[in-house]
Amino acid sequence: FYHMDLYGSKERFDIFPEEPSGRGDRSLGDTRRESALSSEKVQCPQEVGYDLEKEVAELAKMYGLDEDREKELELLGGHLEKVESRWPPARTEKAGLQGSIYNRSKSSSSVKDPSQSTKQQGLPDEASQGENQSKARADDEAESSIWSRGGLSSGGMSDEWNSQAVSEEEEEEEEEEEEAADVFCSTCKIPIRAFDKLFGEHKDHEVAQLPSAVESEKEEIHKNMCKLEEQIAQMENVASHLEEIFITVEENFGRQEQNFEVHYNDAVQVLAQKYEEQLEALGEEKRQKLEALYEQLVSCGKHLDTCKELTDETQELFLENDKAEFMKVKSFNYILFFPYNHRLEEFLKQEVNLELSTLPDFEERVIDVSEVEQLMNSINAIPAPCAPVINPQAPNAATGTSLRVCWGLFSDDTVECYQLSYQPVSNERHSDGQGEHTLKVKETYCTITDLLPNTQYEFWVSALNASGISPPSERAVYVTAPSPPIIKNKKIRSCENAALVCWESRDINPVDSYTVELSKLTDEENDDVITESIVGIPNCEVLIHLQPTQKYHICVRAQNLGGSSERSEPVLIDTTGTCFYLNEDTAHPLLAILDDGFTISCDELENPECDLPVYDNSFTRCIAILGSLIPFPGKHYWEVEVEEDTEYRIGVAFENTPRHGHLGANNSSWCMRHIITPSRHKYEFLHSGMTPDIRITVPPRRIGILLDYENCRLSFFNADIAQHLHTFNSHFQHYVHPCFALETPGILRIHTGITTPLWTAL
Repeated sequence: FYHMDLYGSKERFDIFPEEPSGRGDRSLGDTRRESALSSEKVQCPQEVGYDLEKEVAELAKMYGLDEDREKELELLGGHLEKVESRWPPARTEKAGLQGSIYNRSKSSSSVKDPSQSTKQQGLPDEASQGENQSKARADDEAESSIWSRGGLSSGGMSDEWNSQAVSEEEEEEEEEEEEAADVFCSTCKIPIRAFDKLFGEHKDHEVAQLPSAVESEKEEIHKNMCKLEEQIAQMENVASHLEEIFITVEENFGRQEQNFEVHYNDAVQVLAQKYEEQLEALGEEKRQKLEALYEQLVSCGKHLDTCKELTDETQELFLENDKAEFMKVKSFNYILFFPYNHRLEEFLKQEVNLELSTLPDFEERVIDVSEVEQLMNSINAIPAPCAPVINPQAPNAATGTSLRVCWGLFSDDTVECYQLSYQPVSNERHSDGQGEHTLKVKETYCTITDLLPNTQYEFWVSALNASGISPPSERAVYVTAPSPPIIKNKKIRSCENAALVCWESRDINPVDSYTVELSKLTDEENDDVITESIVGIPNCEVLIHLQPTQKYHICVRAQNLGGSSERSEPVLIDTTGTCFYLNEDTAHPLLAILDDGFTISCDELENPECDLPVYDNSFTRCIAILGSLIPFPGKHYWEVEVEEDTEYRIGVAFENTPRHGHLGANNSSWCMRHIITPSRHKYEFLHSGMTPDIRITVPPRRIGILLDYENCRLSFFNADIAQHLHTFNSHFQHYVHPCFALETPGILRIHTGITTPLWTAL
């Protein structure tokens, strides 16, 4: 942008140049002439001036940027002015400094030899040149001695100015580096100067204003931070889930290890029992064999003894040599011989069992391990779970049509799923499909939908696994949240600083309390800006203190143990004046209320005491109607639009004013009466049947009524001309109702919500 040859040239550093060796005859005048020329060259930019915008335009035209850079120049704004105001003064100051140094050198030389400057104007001859050269040498020597005496040589001065020039260049570079960035390069994502955008490496890049780029980067960082927080939350959830799985694996391993140990001990115990049983049976078999063999051996011994005995006796008989003796003995023992022979025959007839009574081998015994196998196979089998424990209902865990039920299993049993059952506490609605229901869930909680509002349900749960189902838990009673209440619009009354709101419940079962939410509306946005809540309201109405001349949205919620209902439909309340509605229950049968709710009419005047059906609270003689009660202290104002040819009565009355009488004819009502006589319009202000003598010359078409509880006044005005008509001074022992009556066919239009006019206080 700036030609650096003015500052980086050799002349800049040769303000006080050293004499090179071999050119000792160079005169100081030549040096001064070169210094003067250099000073003129440096001072030129100061004399001519520096037009930055012109040079920018020329460069832009040279590079074809005059049209393409218009928008970018607008985007850069005043940054060029900043560049212009910063760069040229610094350059000019340096140039001026150098120029002053050159001028000082020039002036010093001119003072030392004024004749020399005079002679230099013309062409010197040879003599004058020699003379000048000798004088120049003398001057140089004198000047050299002067500089030497001053402690400064020409070489030292040159070094000093060289260092000064280098430091100036370094300061210049530092200023360029420290220059604040003006715009933001969207391509490189770094702040840059406006100069770099026009003629630097960023000239083809997209740029933006630095504040907007900072805001954009902040938004991007905020988005990335939100994403990072989401990832952190996800990772924390995964880590928490992994920790739960880790703990579950440890718990399952412990249970399986314990179960395996129990089954192993049972199997070992069964095997030991089988071993003992088989060993005992083997011993019993051994004993039986030995006993049988012993008995057989004893029997054989006995038989053998008998055989030997018989053999011996027989031998004794047959071995006798003397036959005569034998016969003698035989005959002698004849009686004994035959029994012996018989005995021998009988013995021989006996069969001798020579077979073994038992075998020496034992029968093979096999231990029955089927029971052990069953035990081993049942290691992985799990027992049926214990009964779960259902939790009591948590606060605010229900809506009007849903319930969240939770339970727990306080044992180490393995559960595959749960079986949740529920039914309404009352069986009256079973015909509507609300009988007992059962569903299976995996978790220890479940949200039941499609329920009835403000209704109690009992729940019980069982646990299931492969081995069976647990006993059911104890039954717990849950209740759904109530339905949204319904605000009675026609029973809302309000004034400048309060409102009485009434509603009704849509549920059969009672609720615990109600909450009223009110939001102030603004004229600019017509949206909720301030929200307040009134909680713990036991009844279906509430008196709310409000601010004058404001608009409010009011909603109601019902509360019970299950939680809060949805918000009711909002109603708009304007506190610019007193608002009330007409009580249809008090209207005479001949009196009609039009669709707007504030206009009453009577088309035909029959016998007021007709046989038409009436309510218990209706007027029967006077064709009248009461407005809703005004239960707020202070002043209340409303207006009634009438017709000149209509006879009417308007005013206020107590709740217990007689329904079979006329308004104003008793001490419980105050009213203004208009009747038409053949001569004039007559106006009466009646209370207890008495009226003052007042003549009204201008028949009012719009009558204003001001009720002042605090000052015990009831005033009537001609609202069209701001004329005061009459004021009752009476102490109202109770709050009163506005009252209206027609004595001839006609209509009355009632206007409420009107700000009390200032002229009513005059």
